[in-house]
Amino acid sequence: MAVNVIVGMQWGDEGKGKIVDILSEDHEIVARYQGGANAGHTVVIAGKKFVLHLVPSGILRDGKICVIGSGVVVDPESLFAEMEQLHAGGVKTDGRLVISPRAHCILPVHKEIDKANEAKKGQKKIGTTGKGIGPTYSDKTGRLGIPMFYFADDAKLRSAINSLLEIKNSLLVNFYSAKALDPEKVYGEVKALAAKMAPFIGDTRKILNDGIKDGKNILCEGAQGTMLDLDHGTYPYVTSSYTISGGACVGLGIPPNRIGKIIGVAKAYTTRVGEGPFPTELTDSVGQHIQEEGNEFGATTGRARRCGWFDGPVARYATEINGINEIALTKLDVLDKLKTLNVCVAYKVGGKTVERISDDLSILETAQPVYREFDGWNCSTAGSTLYSQLPDKAKLYIDFLQEQSEAAISIISTGRGREATIVLGR
Repeated sequence: MAVNVIVGMQWGDEGKGKIVDILSEDHEIVARYQGGANAGHTVVIAGKKFVLHLVPSGILRDGKICVIGSGVVVDPESLFAEMEQLHAGGVKTDGRLVISPRAHCILPVHKEIDKANEAKKGQKKIGTTGKGIGPTYSDKTGRLGIPMFYFADDAKLRSAINSLLEIKNSLLVNFYSAKALDPEKVYGEVKALAAKMAPFIGDTRKILNDGIKDGKNILCEGAQGTMLDLDHGTYPYVTSSYTISGGACVGLGIPPNRIGKIIGVAKAYTTRVGEGPFPTELTDSVGQHIQEEGNEFGATTGRARRCGWFDGPVARYATEINGINEIALTKLDVLDKLKTLNVCVAYKVGGKTVERISDDLSILETAQPVYREFDGWNCSTAGSTLYSQLPDKAKLYIDFLQEQSEAAISIISTGRGREATIVLGR
């Protein structure tokens, strides 16, 4: 039996979907523990592309049970659209996808508040996707949320929606100068969605803990990345949930002493979406080249990702915070055409060299990266499946990233497809 956790080591978009898909072959249950439909995992199988936002990537493996835990906020409309895409691609979800009754529901009002709030901030915006994620988590902690188990009780559901809209409509009209929402209309919409959701709601905690007792392998899947964690990321430019490995215990109801291996996922360079500090960002032609070669555009929003060099202090921070045992390195092939590469090994802050990210994250706003330069390998690594196929200069680069991250690299992705992968030690 093994309970393993997949976690992003940067600002999200590290390619976790593909890694989960690969590792799920050896796991019976794959469970998503936080986030919402603002995250997109792209997986390519036999040339067919699947973009997943809520459903764990393990759904693409026949016979795997997939869980959406209590730490996730669920937009039913987005979920059903995703399921239709899967069904069109020949992937079955019936009997394989189970959603926690404690997972909270994203309502139309959450999306309205999200968009209005971002517009109100103007220059101080944080780059939210407008999917209603933050407001739903806010209502969850404010005891105003709509968990899935309300769907089975009409009176409770109606009362909760009325109470929620009484507050939110006041905000929409008096603060955001927007239109109020009709409680009856919202109730009718949610009730119709609730009937469609009912077959997928079940006791996920029992599934997971029975699985542990029965010796099944469980893979816990996070969204976003370490640097977007609510407590440990680049606050306030963060998401609204706990993206780090500890979030798996909270968002799934799995005891910490059951967790086995923590697998971090990092790109061979760094990207981030939205606002916030990004010390190694490249705003020149090199950054544009990486963006184009890596197709660095959001799977959910289509927004262009900011691109930069691999950040060693960020990688070490992620290893420390998550307890990472090993690393899956993705998108190595994106760097194939570059003549020189840089890796950030430290920052210059106020005339001092800093190698470790402290809890005062404001240093990242003024930090100047200290780089170690490497020669590029100037040949294709795309599609490589054996470490021996890689050029020596690529191996030197990988070895240095491993040293900087302070954890062993066990998987190297060399392309978008499932087959374009090097698994070390096999």
